[in-house]
This record gives sequence, structure tokens and C-alpha cells, in this order.
Amino acid sequence: MPEVKLQPCFLTPKRMQPQSPLFIYLPGMDGTGELLRSQTDGLEVAFDVRALAIPRNDLTDWDMLSSSVLNLIRIELDANQNKTVYLCGESFGGCLAQKVAVKAPGLFKRVILINPASSFQLRPWYGWASQFTNLVPEYFYDVGALGLLPFLAALSRITRSDRQELLKTMRTVPSKTVLWRLDLLREFHVYEQELQRLTQLVLLIASADDRLLPSLAEVRRLVNILPNAKMVVLPNSGHACLLEKDINLYEILLANNFLEKDVSMREELEVKN
Repeated sequence: MPEVKLQPCFLTPKRMQPQSPLFIYLPGMDGTGELLRSQTDGLEVAFDVRALAIPRNDLTDWDMLSSSVLNLIRIELDANQNKTVYLCGESFGGCLAQKVAVKAPGLFKRVILINPASSFQLRPWYGWASQFTNLVPEYFYDVGALGLLPFLAALSRITRSDRQELLKTMRTVPSKTVLWRLDLLREFHVYEQELQRLTQLVLLIASADDRLLPSLAEVRRLVNILPNAKMVVLPNSGHACLLEKDINLYEILLANNFLEKDVSMREELEVKN
């Protein structure tokens, strides 16, 4: 796993697609961007994929973090100003995606939110409990990652290697960073008026079997706020649904007519060739 030491950056896949729309993925609490790898083969059929990687010791606030993401996107667009951008945020990244989108509502052609952790607000005791996590000894975080695994993912739906990778990734995040990101979730807020200015298509994906956060309730809330949103429910999935072997994000986008026409046509040409 690459070490990101200085500032947020984009990880790029092996297969670059300079003529395709830009697909920006904002990761969960781990912040590595590495856990998207099981989805990149499908997404690269039609997208030029970038995954955000946040330094393990990054303690910047929402404003600075969202500004960093926008700067990275604009650097990518310098080479092609006409390139369309799809913004996708999962869990913690779903909160960051909302912050990024409301800062530059006209920049994104489509927005995808997957089990957004803005649902943290729907469980008040999470916020209360997170205020006391600084009292937990350091060595408990490593053990706690293992105990948290069944809540974070539907383990029976994830391959053994991906379960191990998920646990390994969770254990790489320093406790100080975990506490900081929990504080960010506890303080997260976006005004409804700001969300209502997002007039592009938004796809809200919720796991019905999410044991970590009330993602289904949050997606139902957001679909009533965003003016052009559609909700998709994954009936058997857990919180970390993109790691599940039966989940293909690109096929979900395709099945819900979420892609621009030229993107769908590009996919058909790839299949024929």
C-alpha cells in the first residue's frame, strides 16, 4: 500500500482513459483509496478513474479537505477542460463528496453517494460516545478493528483476501486520525438549501443490512432534499458494500440509466471489440 505522507493526492489505476469522463472516488474512514480496487476493472470500461488518498496523519478540517479535492480535480482538468466529472463518495467520503459538491455545484455531471456517513447524525449516542474515545488506550484500537469488522462489512459476501485487506487497512490508520475523523463526522453539516442547488443527477446507494450506520434512513432523507436524486437499495449488503463479490458499481450505474449516452455507447463498443 503506498504511503501518502504530505498531502491528499489521487491514486491512478494501471489503465488510463484520457478520453473518458473522470470518475473521482472519495474513500471511507481509512482514507487510503486502496479499497476501490475490486471495482476499478468495471469502472475503467467507461471512466478515467482516480481514487483520493488522504495522508494517515492528516488532521485538516472539512473546508481544507474539500478545497484540496477540488484543487486536485482542477489539475486533472487542466489537460482537458471539456472533460465531464463524476463524483463518488462512500461512507466518510460520502460526507466529503457533499462538501465538495456544494462548493462547486456546476463542476460535476453526476454525483454518487454510497452509504454516506452523514447518517452518523441519526444516531446521537455515536456522537456522544465518540467524545470519550480519547480515553481508550492506544493498543485497544488494533484489537477493536477486528471486533468492528462484522459491523463494517457483510463478511460472508466478501472474499477471504478482501476481508484480510480490509482489516489490514483499518489497522493502518493511527488512533489520533480515527479520533479526528470521528470528530469531523460528529460536526458534519450541510444546509438543505446548499444540497438543493445540486441539480445534476444524484444516485444514492444504501445497504439495507448496514449494521454500522442507518444508511437506508439517511438515503431516504437525502432523496427528499436533492432535486434530481434516485435511490438504490442493496437488500443484502453491509456498510462496505463495494468490497462484496456480487456488487459491481459500474453495472449498478448502467442498470439505473445513470450514465451519459456517450458513456453507455463507449461501453458497447468495448464489448464488441
